[in-house]
Amino acid sequence: MLQIQRFAAQTVANVLSGTSLNATLDSVWRRHRQLTASERGAIQDICYGTLRHLGQLRAVLDQLAPKPIAIPELRALLLCALYQLEYSEAAPYAVVDSAVECAAQIGSEHVKSFANAVLRNYQRRRDVLLANAAALDEGRWSYAGWWIERMRRDFGAEAERILEIGNRHPPMTLRANVRRGSADEYLHRLRQTGLDARKLDNGALLLARPVPVDRLPGFGEGAVSVQDAGAQLAATLLDARDGMRVLDACAAPGGKTAHVMELADVDMTALDADAVRLQRVGSNLERLGLRARLQAADAAELDTWWNGNPFDRVLVDAPCSASGIVRRHPDIKWLRRASDIAGFVAQQQRLLDALWKVVARGGKLLYVTCSIFGEEDHATISNFAARHPDARILGGMPGRDGLLLPDEDHDGFYYALLQKD
Repeated sequence: MLQIQRFAAQTVANVLSGTSLNATLDSVWRRHRQLTASERGAIQDICYGTLRHLGQLRAVLDQLAPKPIAIPELRALLLCALYQLEYSEAAPYAVVDSAVECAAQIGSEHVKSFANAVLRNYQRRRDVLLANAAALDEGRWSYAGWWIERMRRDFGAEAERILEIGNRHPPMTLRANVRRGSADEYLHRLRQTGLDARKLDNGALLLARPVPVDRLPGFGEGAVSVQDAGAQLAATLLDARDGMRVLDACAAPGGKTAHVMELADVDMTALDADAVRLQRVGSNLERLGLRARLQAADAAELDTWWNGNPFDRVLVDAPCSASGIVRRHPDIKWLRRASDIAGFVAQQQRLLDALWKVVARGGKLLYVTCSIFGEEDHATISNFAARHPDARILGGMPGRDGLLLPDEDHDGFYYALLQKD
């Protein structure tokens, strides 16, 4: 356990210094290729869980150690150990003993004694410490204070439910490749292999428990993909039909690109500004037996990629705060700042203004974010429509005028479908 705790503590310390969780874990995997799948899973569980409950854990640690802890990795180690003591199934004595030895590797004998005192004090005073933490907004909800206030402002009485859902483990949802068989047929295959699942209203298949993808029958042959149920709405809302020219302007990692192509024989162009992430689009399409034109380009810089031939359908899965998918990316709750939102809005407006030019007359553009912040959603589309009289906002969107709030079955998304008159 000692090595697992050490790597987890280093990862959490890096995240709290400003690096994304995915990037930090990728670095750990590259530098420590000897780690087994089980060890990787244990490290991930500690990292994700610590960040998911960070507000509460910080509020507890601040009571146990009121003076600032000067060594970032030591502070992260204690947060990770507190997470394990409160939320994991690991034996408490093993968590404490291992963390104390890990602290000895980080610092002096004094650091070792300090870690031991903090963790044993938590075990003795747990109920009081947790009650005190719950009296603070950040300690109760484990989000930054500005985020909690924004939720209350925008959603009133619903805010607490949304915050609480964001601290749960995310569901694992599948998309059957209808070119290989229906959702019902794949559901039958799952049950034949002992995997319990149910079909949602939009055809997505929700597993009772997450499993590694290699346990999914036919995954390697392209029979199925992992995709959130809310994200699966994009392809159907876009309403692409056989023979249409379609653009996915922000395509990586390629789930929505592939879904559109599974539903219709289209001429697909997939763009992404990140050439490395675009490779994942290619890998996903190859597994599914699909082909598209892939091009690394900033979609808003039309002269670098567009030949002037308009598209019948354009999908804009825009960069955003990702406030609707914090279950899957708990680091977002701590890395985002309130001041970041204006920057995302500027990116979104820039993309929409540019890409509206490539939409054919009578064609449609679907704007998507995985944000539930109104500035990136309704406000962005309202401002865009005010600047473009030929943009007509179509109805029939999910949720509240396109806002799909996270729940037990899916993450949070916003959809707006525009037609060019």
